[in-house]
Amino acid sequence: MAEERKSLLYAFKPIIERWPAVAKPEGHVHFRTKIFWTLLCLGLYFLLTNVMLYGVSGQTLDMFAGFRAILAGASGSVVHLGIGPIVTASIIMQLFTGAKIINLDLTKSEDKAIYQGFQKILVLVMIVVEAVPQVYGYLRPDAAFVAAVGDGGAKTLIILQLIIGALIVFLMDETISKWGIGSGISMFIAAGVSQAVVTGTLSWLPEKAGTALSIANPPAGCVPRSIYLWDNMSLSQIVHGGGFERIFIGSQNAILPLLGTIAIFMFVVYFESARIELPLAHTKARGARGRYPIRLIYASNIPVILVATLLANVNMFALLLYTNPALSKIPGIGKAWWIGAYDTAAGSTTPIAGGAWYLSTPSGVQSWLLPLISPERYGAYLTDHAPWQMAIRIFIYLAVMIGGSIMFAKFWIETTNMGPEDVAKQIQSSGMQIPGFRRDPRVLKKILSRYIPVVTVIGGATVGALAALADLIGTVGNASGTGVLLTVGIIIRLYEQIAKEQAMEMHPVLRGFFGAGEA
Repeated sequence: MAEERKSLLYAFKPIIERWPAVAKPEGHVHFRTKIFWTLLCLGLYFLLTNVMLYGVSGQTLDMFAGFRAILAGASGSVVHLGIGPIVTASIIMQLFTGAKIINLDLTKSEDKAIYQGFQKILVLVMIVVEAVPQVYGYLRPDAAFVAAVGDGGAKTLIILQLIIGALIVFLMDETISKWGIGSGISMFIAAGVSQAVVTGTLSWLPEKAGTALSIANPPAGCVPRSIYLWDNMSLSQIVHGGGFERIFIGSQNAILPLLGTIAIFMFVVYFESARIELPLAHTKARGARGRYPIRLIYASNIPVILVATLLANVNMFALLLYTNPALSKIPGIGKAWWIGAYDTAAGSTTPIAGGAWYLSTPSGVQSWLLPLISPERYGAYLTDHAPWQMAIRIFIYLAVMIGGSIMFAKFWIETTNMGPEDVAKQIQSSGMQIPGFRRDPRVLKKILSRYIPVVTVIGGATVGALAALADLIGTVGNASGTGVLLTVGIIIRLYEQIAKEQAMEMHPVLRGFFGAGEA
């Protein structure tokens, strides 16, 4: 019976074996080749973010507006869905495996191949699941397009564009992971967030496009915005007319969010450098020593990506249940305020009540701290909630981000060969051992088990807390605190990965320790 349950997904093996995928390199991929494929995919990603969906009207709603920095997609473009389907499929597989609903032993290569292969099939399913709701009510077809091919034909063609764009992103992610440097998902997030931060800091274009610069419509970027307001506002306007508030905390591109972005950068650099280093010695080459670093943020920033994507999907389905003409009529859950209520008159995709509101991401101190300090003056940010309800919302958001990051961090190391047993085998196969201990994988596993599970929990909690606090402070460019946190970590890891690749090019013997194949 146990074997039958374990082999349930093996029914998909014929499909998995024939599923389109990027071929793995047969040997060592040279550093220049990795750089080429990485830059090519990044250039193609930026190109696709500027290719708008054909046949979509200008009156659209972005269901993922608050999560654009994490989902790495451009609203209204062919990569509108971004990495959402990929990460959602990963979440489902990790949750089902952790709950033993999918009973696979990921330490066995055959079971792991089935796990990874079925996840690719699930990615396509999630692409369709996320693409269809976008068109029925949110990415509305243009009237001329509908007249040419009919309403059903127009929606079908837009859905096909979304599916093709998402599949291209998925294949580029695989290409970078196998032939490039780092992770495609991470690269796309870093690219999008970096663009948003630079634009939010330095853009001289007016906040409201198409109109002249004025005090009511200053430059969008933080630095030119602050300079413009200081130069053009009178002293009385600055002191008594709300000038200080506009310059320092009045928007996402005010000075406080810029300082918050810098603070997040410093904190992440510090925590990324914190690690435990286990001494290693080579069993045959006398005097050859090294260290195995166990980082504080051991599972990287992947847990935060998974939690943020989960919250984005919660918001998407709550919005659908409240606004979609068909789904809003479902008895019990259709248009149920306790799931999530939205300001349909304003066309907003940000929840104003219900469970979705309690799980929504705060966007800077002006959205929660100021209303708690002065409800009379900043009560509009409370959206008809009492100050104590806002306090509960902040507590729930912190708990979900920290608790979710811990849970996904534990799942992640189990599915990516980062657990004590896998690391022990990796060290053993490289010919290294911990001085003073017997050369035995079981001994190595016992020693590593003292550190890795504990560091995984602490690291997951740390990265979740940093992401949540960054969102509470706010960041320039509306990049979200989570997005900035992820980007800093991604850039640090990319730098280290490039250094490791260069070291392996100069010293091929290191490839065995890092798990790379020979040429």
